[in-house]
Parts: sequence; C-alpha cells; structure tokens
Amino acid sequence: MAEKAATITSTRSKGLILFIAGLFFAILWSSAAVATKIGLQSAQPFTICIARFFLAGTVMLLIAHVAMGKRLPTGKEWKQLSIYGLLNVSIYLGVYIVAMQQVSPGLGSLAIATNPVFISVISSLFFGQKLRPAIIISLLLCSAGVTLAAWPLLQNSMATPLGIGLLMSSMLVYSIGTLYFSRQSWSDLHILTINGWQTLLGGVFLLPVAIFTFQPSKNVWDGHFFGSVLWLAIPVSIMAVQLWLFLLRDNPVKAAFWLFLCPVSGYIIASLLMKEPIGLYAVMGMLLVIGGLYLVQRKKAA
Repeated sequence: MAEKAATITSTRSKGLILFIAGLFFAILWSSAAVATKIGLQSAQPFTICIARFFLAGTVMLLIAHVAMGKRLPTGKEWKQLSIYGLLNVSIYLGVYIVAMQQVSPGLGSLAIATNPVFISVISSLFFGQKLRPAIIISLLLCSAGVTLAAWPLLQNSMATPLGIGLLMSSMLVYSIGTLYFSRQSWSDLHILTINGWQTLLGGVFLLPVAIFTFQPSKNVWDGHFFGSVLWLAIPVSIMAVQLWLFLLRDNPVKAAFWLFLCPVSGYIIASLLMKEPIGLYAVMGMLLVIGGLYLVQRKKAA
C-alpha cells in the first residue's frame, strides 16, 4: 500500500510539474509577439534582432561550455548549425520581425500556432508522407482562421496584406528549419550547445543586413528597447525553448497540445499590454486555428 501511495503521489507530482511547464511555455512563447511590438516602438527591427541573438546565444554558450563543460561542435556539425541558424534564426525571425511592423501582436501570436500544420504539409509534399485529407482540412482551417482574425484589423489599419504575407512566409521558413533540424544527426551535442550556436550564427549572418539598414535616428536606447531585447533573449529564446524540450522529452504528442493555448494567451497578453481588441472575428479565427491544430495532433496521436 505504501509503495502504491508513493507511486500515485509521484505520478501526480510529475503531472503537476508538466502542467506548470506547459502553461509557462505557452505564455512565454506567445508573449514574443507583444515583446517584439514593444521593441519596435524604439528601434529598427534588425537592431532588436542582433541584440537579442547575440545576448541569448552568448548566455547559452557560457552555460553549455563554461558552466556545464559540454564539448564544442566539430566537423560537419558546424555546417549543420550554420544552415539551421540561417533558416531558424536569420531568415525566420528576420522576416517575422519585419512583418510585425505591419500586423498586430495578437495576429502575430496566432500565426505562430499554425507551424505544426505547415510542418505536416511540407512533410507530406517533400518527404514521401501521404497527404491525408486531415492535413488538407487543417491547412484550410488555419488559413481561414488567420484570414478571419485579420479581416477587421485590415479595415482598422492594424494589419496590411504585405505584413500578413511576410508573417506567413516566416512561418513557412520556420517549419522548413524544424524539419531540417529533425532530419540531421547531432550525435551527443547538448541541446544548449545547438541552440546557443545556431542563435549566435544566425545573428552573425544577419549582421551585414543590420549594418547596411542601420539608421541612428530611428533607434532610441530606452526602456522599451532594453526590456524587449531582454525578454526576447532570456524568457523566450532560452526559457521557453528549454520548457518545450522538457515537454517533448516526456510526450511529444501531449506537448504539442500546449500549442493550442498559444493563440489564446497571445491575444490576452496583447489585449492587456497593447490594448488590442478581442472581437468576434478574432475569437472565431482562434477557434478555426485551434480546430486545424487539433486535427493535425489527432492524426499524430493515431
């Protein structure tokens, strides 16, 4: 009886830890859109990117190589990290932050949640997996959800067609980067080593663009800038990613269901901090995206 009680207590404790981890992941991950929008009030997009990437990358590499004593990448691992950093950091986040100049933070967080659908579609089209009806329906639902949520924002000048196009293009690049990562052999490289170097290399690749487009008069080194960079670097780039990996190690299918919360928490954060209205169109759009995500995750679970 004592052993059974201890097992039940341990299971409940683990469940509570996973629940808290998932909740914090969804909140931190979806907060990136608002933090980006706040930073854009004071600085150019690539200025924010460079500061974020170099800060986050340096912190992760100091922890991995100095504090934890993990090994450096070798040989072809540098090529893999470079390609992954180019896709997952330079292009994805570079295009994303430019798009955020022309869309609302709520819409930005809603788009992030569509990534699992893009990943499933790309896997089906390019890697020989059958394009099932559920995937097609999921793509249509998510596309309709983003369009519906964006419609009143277009009318109120809170979003532009170009901004929405760039936003969805960035999601496509992120999905390609995710698939690239999953199909490479990383040997015994620690996840902080991978994340740290791909973030730092992504910043290095983006640096020439940032230098070429830099205009001193458009950058103010105030609380909005530093607060945005610190939040994007530490809670989002480091903490949220580590929480996500923790959830994935326990159960990938269950972990993916926390993505359902991201559009909801993103809109709530945007409403509280940026006074973005949550109207009927936004709610209906969220429900359509969540429905599309559910179909994809149900397929994976099956």
